[in-house]
Amino acid sequence: MTIRRLNRIFAPDGRAVIIALDHGLIDGPCEGFEDPGATIAAVVAGGADAILTSFGIAERYTTELSRVGLIVRSDGAETNLGTPSDGSLGQFYGPTDALRLGADALVVTALPGSDKEAATLENLARTTAEAHRVGLPVLGEMVPGGFNGGPETRGPDAVALAARLGAELGADFIKAPYCEDYSRVTGNTFVPVVILGGSKGDERTMLANIHEAMAAGAKGVAIGRNVFQCENPTAMTRSIVAIVHENATVDDALAILQG
Repeated sequence: MTIRRLNRIFAPDGRAVIIALDHGLIDGPCEGFEDPGATIAAVVAGGADAILTSFGIAERYTTELSRVGLIVRSDGAETNLGTPSDGSLGQFYGPTDALRLGADALVVTALPGSDKEAATLENLARTTAEAHRVGLPVLGEMVPGGFNGGPETRGPDAVALAARLGAELGADFIKAPYCEDYSRVTGNTFVPVVILGGSKGDERTMLANIHEAMAAGAKGVAIGRNVFQCENPTAMTRSIVAIVHENATVDDALAILQG
């Protein structure tokens, strides 16, 4: 059953374009995500393989989500109501809740190298064991140094260690930050690795990072703000799909975005 569900997320080429739409758990109605139904429809039209989102959105927008793989978030960080979140995570839902929604995977965040390391790694291990008992895959979102980690926590050594920890604790696939020499991350992790998008940035740079990561062995992306805060989320999704599934160049992807 785990493989069947993973095949709803990963295309036959073994790659996946996952659009992360769980930002409302921290930011509320952030720019570009005020109307979840419209955003979901836009990225699905662009060819997304799967959507990563909250339980509330998964319950409310079942029709819009019915054509793609569904990954639901089990945890969440503190909200930002005037002061930056300290990265504390709360565990809200479990595998049986996800199965009730028809989810294909559960995402759990862990923060190796931060002061939340022990608690978040323990939660990842415990939730993964529970999920596997009912045939539900787990996406381990591995964030070295935590959400507020400095540059020293985003180098190849740190990201490779974080990704490998997630695999060792049983995650079926890993979401990890992009870094230089990404082959050190993918080459030392024995489950698929998809890159996370991070804060909104330059479009060419983001597409170039995706292209380099795929060439280095990544199996896809899990990107949010850089898609739904783009002027045309459908075109941006198509441009990412072209790189991930069609081996398009960065210039080709930009042409899709701009065209």
